Amino acid sequence: MSTFSAPDGTELAYHVLGGEADPERRTGPAGAAPVVCLPGGPMQASAYLGDLGGLSAHRPLAMLDLRGTGASEVPRDTASYRCDRLVDDVEALREHLGLDTMDLLAHSGGTNLAVLYAARHPERVARLALITPSVLAVGITVTGDVRRQTALLRRDEPWFPTAFAALEAVVAGRATAESWQAMTPFSYGRWDATARAHRAAEDEQRNDEAAAAFGGEGAYDPESTRAALARFASPVLVLAGEADLNSPPPAMAEVAALFPHAELVVQPGAAHFPWLDDPARFTAVTAAFLA
Repeated sequence: MSTFSAPDGTELAYHVLGGEADPERRTGPAGAAPVVCLPGGPMQASAYLGDLGGLSAHRPLAMLDLRGTGASEVPRDTASYRCDRLVDDVEALREHLGLDTMDLLAHSGGTNLAVLYAARHPERVARLALITPSVLAVGITVTGDVRRQTALLRRDEPWFPTAFAALEAVVAGRATAESWQAMTPFSYGRWDATARAHRAAEDEQRNDEAAAAFGGEGAYDPESTRAALARFASPVLVLAGEADLNSPPPAMAEVAALFPHAELVVQPGAAHFPWLDDPARFTAVTAAFLA
């Protein structure tokens, strides 16, 4: 673990996986710059990303613990958890790493932060990889019908009837804590022991206070963000899971269309955590893009 100071003095932590510290696992070029990785949640410690299915064997990964999560310090001003204010933390990490430009990878809720960073500092992003991205920062709507159709891909799973009933309650505006819990299997391509352990660790990794502030009033300006992304010149990978209710492929196609140079890849059989569902396929696609 290494640390650096945010502009407001908050001490932030990041974890480097792969690279010179792990030369036996490296297949990529020696001395390659790290890929800066932003976790989702929102505001979940970067530990849940693991090594992104073995991606650290191809490029070193600098996993940022956003303020108030993981090993990073809790800020004095909790309003600084808001997504648009976190852009300065990402820029401080780039400067700390001594990178003129960086490859930036983000997952889920963390992609809101990534696109805001790309909109504000386009000249600093060499490549942008958005993994099962959130659509809040860019104002795309995911309809209940799209979520239902995506869910039906899992109709043969033993847990499907209970999970689908919970989805119907959520779509109808009758969501309860039990509904969200019952839908958990939809987040994983395989609801097996690995997925259950991954989900069980989430509660301790997430800062709920920070998550509540992340998308607070003023965090997003979709119209201006979309206008900035339309001018974004660097290559973009949008990686979707075929069976992901949170980030279904039709919505991900809309995300990709916001950029002049974006490629949409839909990973078969995957849901919201594609590096867990099929590590080899996920790593092959993502490593090729970042090569």
